[in-house]
Amino acid sequence: MDIKSPGERSKNMAAIRSRNTKPEIYYRRLLFAQGYRYSLNSKKVPGHPDIYLRKYNTAIFVHGCFWHRHPNCQYAYMPKSRVEFWQNKFEANMKRDYLVRLRLYNDKIKCLIIWECTIKNMKKDIEKEREIIAQTKEFLENDKLVLEF
Repeated sequence: MDIKSPGERSKNMAAIRSRNTKPEIYYRRLLFAQGYRYSLNSKKVPGHPDIYLRKYNTAIFVHGCFWHRHPNCQYAYMPKSRVEFWQNKFEANMKRDYLVRLRLYNDKIKCLIIWECTIKNMKKDIEKEREIIAQTKEFLENDKLVLEF
């Protein structure tokens, strides 16, 4: 049973944004500070990535752990009410993510996925932030097609 009324739950869900989220803005600022220039939510690239670096032919997705079901993550919990609805929702999200990654791979577009929990850890620990930015730079410069952290 949900602890919120349907109206309150609807209001909460409507407030969840798909673009310009705090983790996304944080990561974009770090990239910009490193000299990277990008476009946002490019409709020309499969999956409309959060960030697209044309120079590096790289799509970057900042995934929320809850919505995109980050494996073994504390934030990817299953709601206790309307379980069947949420299972269907999450399965559809995961299938869509898989198909987008497959299309990017087939189009030879590099794909970087950074999870919300990684961003949270970066905000808490400057060394973790430096490590992730270094890994991002290395990924952009090499021929590897997929990176996830």
